[in-house]
Amino acid sequence: MSKMDNLRAMREARYEQAVARAGKPATRRPAAPARTAPSAPPADLSEPETSLCGHRNMGGRTCTREAGHAAKSHRYS
Repeated sequence: MSKMDNLRAMREARYEQAVARAGKPATRRPAAPARTAPSAPPADLSEPETSLCGHRNMGGRTCTREAGHAAKSHRYS
């Protein structure tokens, strides 16, 4: 294979990894419960949770607008 073929194969492999990473949510390990920690009061459920758009820009920042927003632009932070 030529140098350009190798570069193309590496670029396509990185693209596939990025697509796979963006398609699934980040996995977090559950925190081990503290043995002596007091139980936390229940959260206030009067306000529904709003999910965020989550669109990512090229710099890795994510959009902070609500999911399915009508605005054409994203707000990144």
